[in-house]
Amino acid sequence: MSAGAREVVERVLDVGRTQDVEGFVALMAPDGYIEWPFRPPGVPGRLEGREAIRAFMTGAARATIRFDEYRDVVVHETADPEVIIVEYEVYGHLATTGGPFRQTVIAVLRVRDGLVASYRDYINPLPLMAALGH
Repeated sequence: MSAGAREVVERVLDVGRTQDVEGFVALMAPDGYIEWPFRPPGVPGRLEGREAIRAFMTGAARATIRFDEYRDVVVHETADPEVIIVEYEVYGHLATTGGPFRQTVIAVLRVRDGLVASYRDYINPLPLMAALGH
């Protein structure tokens, strides 16, 4: 039996917070995708497939920001058993200066057969833009 959508999303949050790229990729469907509708320059709008996700996350993981904790995590189950909406605050620090980092996230995930088929990440791009010097 495959893991339920909520359980998968909770694992996604755990590996995301620790910036465990391989753990994250393992939770994605082979043809799964991630989208960032709101993003700073240099961040792609969409990554499709495990290899593209791995390549991007390996380059981006821990390069600029270290995640210390997620706060105020709220998981919303929907009428569609595959779809979960999660909202939370990311607290961390800049890898280069140690300065504080905080970002608001709302994400919509579709989980099918125990894997993430789609992950639409509605981050607040302003803190990331500031961290990247934009």
